[in-house]
Formats: sequence, C-alpha cells, structure tokens
Amino acid sequence: MNQQPRTHYDPLSRAFHWFTAIVVVITFILGPGGFGRLMRQGIDPATHSDIVWHESLGILVLVLTVLRLLWNAMRPATPQFAMAKWMHTTAKLVGFAMWTLLLALPITALLALGSASHPLTLLGGVRVDHMPFIANSMTAKLVGWGEVHQFLGDVIIWLAGLHAAAAIYHHVVLKDGVLLAMLPHRKTF
Repeated sequence: MNQQPRTHYDPLSRAFHWFTAIVVVITFILGPGGFGRLMRQGIDPATHSDIVWHESLGILVLVLTVLRLLWNAMRPATPQFAMAKWMHTTAKLVGFAMWTLLLALPITALLALGSASHPLTLLGGVRVDHMPFIANSMTAKLVGWGEVHQFLGDVIIWLAGLHAAAAIYHHVVLKDGVLLAMLPHRKTF
C-alpha cells in the first residue's frame, strides 16, 4: 500500500517543541541578573522567586530535552520538504546547535553553581546546598561557568529567534508547509 507523505509532526513532538520553546523563553526572561554578585553578598537564592523559578525551569528544560531525545528515537517519520540543499544543511546545523544548547545550558548552570559552592534552589523548597562532585572536579576550575551559562543563554535566544524567522519565511514567502508541520493539524471535513 502506498503511504501518503507526512505533512505534520506527530502530536507529542509538536507538544514537546512548543512546551520547550515556552519554558526556554520564560527561563531566559527570569534569568537573574547579577546572580553571582547576589551570592557573593550572602543573599540566599531561596529568597528570590526569580532565581527559584529560573533554576526550576532550567531543570525542566533538561528533563524535557532528555524526554524529547528519547521520543525522537522512537517517533514516527518526520515530514520531509523539498528545498534547496543549503536550506537542508542549515536546518540540520541549527537543529544540532539547538539540541546542544538545550543540554548544555542546564549542565553549565549546575557547573556554575557547584564550582562556586552556590545552592541549587527549586520550587517546593527543594534545595541542594553542596555539589562536591562538581566543586572537587577539575572541570569546575576550567572556566567561569556562570559567564559561559549566560553567554549560551543569549545564544539560544538568538538562535531560536532565527529559527522562528526562518519558519515564518517558509510560511509567508515559500509557502511550503514547514511552519504548518509544527502547528496543530486541522482536519478537513
């Protein structure tokens, strides 16, 4: 039997995509400015809701990313679109960069906290005061992980913006269905 080519991502892939995008943007917005300065002044991060939300959502990004990667290994085939080779190549590179950043951001946050002996504070009063496996590792002293984390946070927002602009370009100019593939599927009667 001849199967129709897929025009949409499956519902779980779409849900993961949009939920992750929303969580990343909110996490970025709540990113505490001057976090390191506050900690050096002895401020308890648990007293700042933006820090608690930022760190909690950051852990959520890590969990979502791992779940998405597992789902991507098992999900149905993804839609394929005819486009110039350079567009396919660019899409693959941007996709790889986004996946890398989605994993690297929470990891660099944990490295920043652990190497500076700052606590991880999460919603519900969950708190990890010391991360000796990070603080005592050679990795902890390689770079200023807080600065790396901040830089990567800026990069993922810029890259996500370019990703969104490309999707809009595909929709408005090329009219090729790329954006529609990630939107809810409308059934025609």
